[in-house]
Amino acid sequence: MRQALLRSGAQLHKERLPEENTLFDLPSRVLTEKKCALRLRRSGRKVFLTFKGAPQKSRRFKVREEHETEVRNEKALRQILRGLGFVAVFRYEKSRTTFRRGRLRISLDETAAGVFCEFEGKRSDIVRYARTLGFSSAEMIKQDYVQILQQQGKKT
Repeated sequence: MRQALLRSGAQLHKERLPEENTLFDLPSRVLTEKKCALRLRRSGRKVFLTFKGAPQKSRRFKVREEHETEVRNEKALRQILRGLGFVAVFRYEKSRTTFRRGRLRISLDETAAGVFCEFEGKRSDIVRYARTLGFSSAEMIKQDYVQILQQQGKKT
């Protein structure tokens, strides 16, 4: 897939980096019920906290509000989350290589469930580029990695 991306004109943006992702929720699982997520991601030497809102209605795309900030002190943030009552509810690892093609951001993700391509950008650009790579609309998925890993019975 990497070679196909490069042949199609995508430019390497960031070389392969291992990531550790931990999702947090309150014991009542209020975020999970609302289909929201609070994720702490360690990517190389950097750490990010991300809030993802509930997916908006869309037949073919996964569209959701997302806010992310870099964290300077992971240990302190974990203590803050714990103090607020949050607990780790799911953990997974992956390796990510990122590419750019025009305004599209393309992530090549290697997970325990397989290799996936994630596209971020304008819907029309995503559809056009996915077709260039040979993907049909039927092959596009809206699931997140938690859903995919749980469906395949992968433990973290």
